[in-house]
Parts: sequence; structure tokens; C-alpha cells
Amino acid sequence: MLTFKDEILQGIPKHLPPKVAYDASVSHAPKRKDILSKEEKKLAIKNALRYFPMDWHVELGKEFLQELVQFGRIYMHRFRPSYTMYARPIADYPGESLQARSVMLMIQNNLDPAIAQHPHELITYGGNGAVFQNWAQYVLTMQYLAQMTDNQTLHMYSGHPMGLFPSSKDAPRVVITNGMMIPNYSRPDDWEKYNALGVTQYGQMTAGSYMYIGPQGIVHGTTITVMNAFRKQLSKEESIHGKVFLTSGLGGMSGAQPKAGNIAGCITVCAEVNPAAARKRYEQGWVDVLIENMDELITVVRQAIEDKQIVAIAYIGNIIEVWESFLHADIQITVGSDQTSLHNPWAGGYYPIGLTFEESNVLMAEKTGAI
Repeated sequence: MLTFKDEILQGIPKHLPPKVAYDASVSHAPKRKDILSKEEKKLAIKNALRYFPMDWHVELGKEFLQELVQFGRIYMHRFRPSYTMYARPIADYPGESLQARSVMLMIQNNLDPAIAQHPHELITYGGNGAVFQNWAQYVLTMQYLAQMTDNQTLHMYSGHPMGLFPSSKDAPRVVITNGMMIPNYSRPDDWEKYNALGVTQYGQMTAGSYMYIGPQGIVHGTTITVMNAFRKQLSKEESIHGKVFLTSGLGGMSGAQPKAGNIAGCITVCAEVNPAAARKRYEQGWVDVLIENMDELITVVRQAIEDKQIVAIAYIGNIIEVWESFLHADIQITVGSDQTSLHNPWAGGYYPIGLTFEESNVLMAEKTGAI
């Protein structure tokens, strides 16, 4: 069995690895829209097969078509590494360049299941903020980084490693671009189409540039925002203690909100439709209490108001349900907000009231024309 360093150095394996089982223990990206024509699907598969020996094309071609049908994307799950994904000490990485090994550490941090929103789809945060489009790109990029010297630069184009180029010690070790689209062809469906074709990806600010540090990166700014929002709503004589901050979103960045509420000193109620995301933030300590029942939520919030508690509560459900229920229960909300993926409203950013999380994911993939 290969060691961690050996697996990095081999890149695309010499022998076709066995299929990997679908892991239900991690949060998965919703199925993307079936947006490609028959000819475009052939092109998407052709684009995916460029990474592999011709001998594998028949078997992988069928498999990649199945992924397109099942997920709306070709992720190449078969090539997901066998080792555990997390940021190791820098000495554990192979390579001549310390800077390159640092980048390898950052990439693995972005894809750590404890950190990434949809780790097996290589999405770190924001619903579609991708580190790579597929696992072949990850494997090749890590191999390049392990091979490069301080006189080379790796060029990355939307997850695709274009190769190592001569440079100098003063040059960047990696030059990255993501999501390059012509303005006249940059509507949401254009993004979906060209992502499905395997020619572009949306890297967000820190997913595709390997720099994601999670909710902690915005706790300071979120705290200031929450405090200033309360200052605008409360008189100088009123205390923030016992006042309710109602918001939504506990995905990649949104865990900052309940922590900011605790620092500010209020009662935070944060709704999240994805149970896996809510439980992850609870287990990581970003929220203090996890509730799935509306009657229990109302009881807990009423008691927190009476006792002027400082507490962060996660509610698994739709934020609209909370607003309506709090209105009927006569629970005063002083500050309202949300921190969901506004840039990605139709593919995981927002979920309609009256549908389950699973039903909404089906709607996004198959019935978007009805929206």
C-alpha cells in the first residue's frame, strides 16, 4: 500500500482504481441542472477523459455519463484519494519547494470534511465555491506541487493545472484564475453549462485560491455589523441582553453569525435548512443549542428573553417558518438578517418555504423552469 507521500507523487495512478462507495456521512452538493444537450454531454465526457489513458476511456466514459445524469457534474469520485483529507504538518508533504508544500497544505485544508461544505464535490463554501472541478485535477495539481522547484510557477485555470513553467524565486509559485466568462455569456445558466462542460468553475474568493479559513475569518466584521445594527434599533438606555437577533444560514461562512451574537451579548436564532450543516456547526461549537421542533424553539427563546441569556440557537428548518411563528407567538425580533448564498439563489442559496430540503434539491435540478 502506498504511503501518503507516494500517493501524492504518483499523480494519476498507473492502474485504474476501483469505484468508491457513495459516502452518506458527509454533506453533498445538490444535484445540478440537466442543462447540456446530447452533443454537449459528449463534449463534457471528452473533456473529462483527457486526463486518463486511452485504455480506460470506455469504462470511464460510461461512468462519467452516469455522474452527469446523477449529479449534473463529472466529479470523478473513483479518483478521490484513499488517505484522510486534512491539513498535515508541512514536513509531511513531499516536494523540493517549501512554498509549494505550503500550498498543498492549504488545498487539503479547503477540502477537509470538517471544513468544506460539500467535500466530495470539492466545494468549500457558498454552495458552489469549488477548489477543483474534479478529483483528477486535485491529484494532478498535488503531483505538480510535489515536483516543482522555487524556479517554477504552476498555472491554474478554473481547477485545471496547465503545467509548470520556468520562472524565478521572486515569482509566485502558483498563478490562479477562476470563472472567466464573457459578460454576454455570464447568466446563471451559462455558468451551469460551462461548469458542466468542465471548462470553468466558480472559485469564490478563497475556495479556488486555497485560502479558506472558515467562519473565523469574518467573526470580527460580523460582530461589528451585529453590534451596530442593535445600536440603530435600541436607545442608549436599552441593553442588548435579552434581545433577539434572527438570521439564517449555517453553511461555509455563516457560522460567524451565532458566534458574533454571543460576543455582542444577544440571543441569536439561526435557521438552517440543511440538517448536516446545522449539526456540523453545533458539533464545532459555533452554536450553543440545536433545535428541530418549533414549539421547543419558542419555549427556549421565551426563557432566554426572560433570563436575558447570551445564547446562540440553531434551528433546523426554514427561516420563513421562524419569522411567522415568532410573530404569532409575540416574540419581539430586534435585528433580522441572513447570510446565505445570494450569488447562488437557484442552486442551493435559498430554499422555498413549504418544501423539505430534499424536495427543494429535486426542484432545483429538474424543475427550475417552473420558478
